[in-house]
Amino acid sequence: MQEPRRCRELGIVVGAMPTGPLNAVTDVPGVRVGHTTLVEGDGIRSGVTAIVPDQLTDRRSLPAGLFVGNGHGKMVGATQVAELGEIETPVVLTATLSTFRAADALLTYMLAQPGRETVESLNPVVAETNDGYLSDIRARPVRAEHVLAALSAASGGVPAEGAVGAGTGTAALGFKAGIGTSSRRAATSRGTVTVGVLVQANFSGVLQVAGVPIRPEQVGVPTLARPGRPEHPGNSCVIVVATDGRLDARQLGRVARRAIFAMARVGSDFAGGSGDYALAFSTADTQTPTAPESDLEPVFAAVLEAVEEALLNSLFMARTTVGVAGRVKYAVPHDRMLDLLRAHRVELRA
Repeated sequence: MQEPRRCRELGIVVGAMPTGPLNAVTDVPGVRVGHTTLVEGDGIRSGVTAIVPDQLTDRRSLPAGLFVGNGHGKMVGATQVAELGEIETPVVLTATLSTFRAADALLTYMLAQPGRETVESLNPVVAETNDGYLSDIRARPVRAEHVLAALSAASGGVPAEGAVGAGTGTAALGFKAGIGTSSRRAATSRGTVTVGVLVQANFSGVLQVAGVPIRPEQVGVPTLARPGRPEHPGNSCVIVVATDGRLDARQLGRVARRAIFAMARVGSDFAGGSGDYALAFSTADTQTPTAPESDLEPVFAAVLEAVEEALLNSLFMARTTVGVAGRVKYAVPHDRMLDLLRAHRVELRA
């Protein structure tokens, strides 16, 4: 069985901008990630992923922007984020039918935080993708303790990727996928801005790596697809973008748009049954002046590169997974994929 490897370990370098030291969303100071992975018996392949900005310890909210590429999803808290341009809680990712239990657990977590003893209203932000191909989604296996464990375990360092946390049962572009992350450093008029991305990948299309289509049959991966009907249609992608750049809610909405646009770079077909959501937030001190519009151009470029690489990492770090009813999702075979890229004269970097 092949070992999971990130893009750059495979010699695949996305774009030209520098990454942060970890090449992860946790390169943004104060941002931590935690997972709870649920693998139980033959039928449960699910979990929780929490993105926790430490800045919410001292602040009641952070500026945020939301862009919905296709709204076939269940994102708790979305309307208030769109209306007020802020998040009040960490961001939790899970499976579709576990969204509502996760939201309640996130409220429990927030109400217990120091300084919130008299809070009477909170807007929990929970997003989802449908892991029902590999997991018994109707069992709703995610419980409050799983959410609280992910929040409590959130840490810096490179987050686990692939079939972990909320990505345990997900698949994308014909292969097993899951959680992926990446970062970029953008040069602006006010200095370097860090952009970090974490994705929960679970959508359809044809995988594109460096512009080369990688279909399962080309790399020896079995498929059960019927003519004219993909095996794993739609089922969503959630992209969380964090930055230490001083952007307001409107600007963060523009950043979130670019995150959705980046899905096209890896081959998304933007199926009508997919819920494609991007949420961008800033950890910067709101007492400082907002960045000029001209500073957004390098940030946009950073988001496009980081999302593309995070999505590829979500695939290349995943392992072949057998789930409910014996269904299988195969990991991208690295060696065969690299052979195909070489045949198309793609430059791979040692």
